[in-house]
This record gives sequence, C-alpha cells and structure tokens, in this order.
Amino acid sequence: MVGKAASRLVGAPHGMLVVMSIEVHELLVFPGPDGSAGNPLGVVLDGASVPPADRQGVAAELGYSETVFVDDAATGAITIFTPAIELPFAGHPTVGTAWLLAQENTPVDALRPPAGTVPVRYEPELTWVTARPEWTPKFDFRQLGSAAEVEAYPLPTEGQQYVWAWIDEAAGVVRSRSFPVDMGIQEDEATGAAAVALVGKLGRRVEIHQGVGSVLIAGPTGDGAVELGGRTTAVRTLELVR
Repeated sequence: MVGKAASRLVGAPHGMLVVMSIEVHELLVFPGPDGSAGNPLGVVLDGASVPPADRQGVAAELGYSETVFVDDAATGAITIFTPAIELPFAGHPTVGTAWLLAQENTPVDALRPPAGTVPVRYEPELTWVTARPEWTPKFDFRQLGSAAEVEAYPLPTEGQQYVWAWIDEAAGVVRSRSFPVDMGIQEDEATGAAAVALVGKLGRRVEIHQGVGSVLIAGPTGDGAVELGGRTTAVRTLELVR
C-alpha cells in the first residue's frame, strides 16, 4: 500500500469533531553496514491528504528529526519539516524517501523539495541523491583535533553546531556529531545536509561516521554539486490520529 490519510466524524450531531488518521512510514536512514544506528525518519506517502497548515504540527507531534510529506510520487514533489521549521532541502529525508518510493514500486529519477530538483540513483545497497551546498542550512562547522574530542564534545544549548575530525585524512574518513538546536533537534544522529556542505568546503569524497554508528558517503560531482549516499531500512508503519 502506498500510504493513506483518512478523516472521519465522531461525536454527537451538535459537537462533530473531524479526526484525521495519517499513515506514517518510519525508516532508519544511514545505518552502519551491520544495520545499527541510523537516523529515524517519518514519511507520509499520501502527503497531499495532509493540509499544508497542519504539516508542522504533525511533524512536531511525531518528533522525528525530519518528517517528509510526499505530495506527488510521480513527480517527486515533497516537503520536509523538523519539529520546529520547514526545510527547503535535507539529506537523510531525501535519501530515505527515494529508497521508500523504490520499495513501493514507484522509484524516481529525482525528488523535488522546495530547494530544487534532487537527482536520484539507486544501487543494490545504497541510495544516492545529488544536492547543492548552497541549499543547506548554515552550520557552524568546528574541526577538532581528534575523534575522541568529537565524542567528548558537550551538548550545546543553541545554534547549529557541527563538530568533526579526521579519523584517517588520507582515506577521507571523518568522525562527526551534529547539534541543530535551533531546528528543534538537540543532537542529530546523521545529518546529510551537513555532509553535503562539508564536502562543498573540502572538495573531496568522504565517509562520515556520525552519532552512535551512522555512516554517510558524499563526494563532489565536479559541477559544484555533491552526491550523498547511504543505506536505509524500514522500521514500522504507524497510524497517527489527530
């Protein structure tokens, strides 16, 4: 089933209440090779059934770092919300949504969030999207001296900090953590937009180990854009009644 949202009337005739039932696919995006970790994502495949004015409230109620509403699977039209704000582009939501559409037998060549057209390609284990660094939020990038310093970094109370260090600079392996507090997220397990922005700064391919065990791969495409890839797994399908 591709997803559904239905409304029904409950209550007495003089006190009718409209109740909306929304089907949400919960995914883990960018888990490690063993399937552990990954960033939770909520995807409403029948996003057109959720009015735009209700989407921020739904995202806040679900509580994922991002929730995607698919307005048109055929064209790849989507919107993306954190618990606090709408985003023009985000990495793990586009990778996860592209993967889910393929699982639902509606693979896409591109997704179309508000930022622009995001090309998609599929490999047996990885899903890839291509985005531009200028679409990403303004992270405060802080390069630290070691992976141990990244792991010991204290939780910020504001801002959008992204701390990182080389695990192996020659091989392009990075250790990172992300704290997009101003987006309503204390710490993000895997931040695709930050990976795109980091590659934009470094100009080279990297394998990023973020959070407690997530893995993201990103590299420049040669035309100013960045390709971002990783694994996705399904967790469950749930019903949100509002």
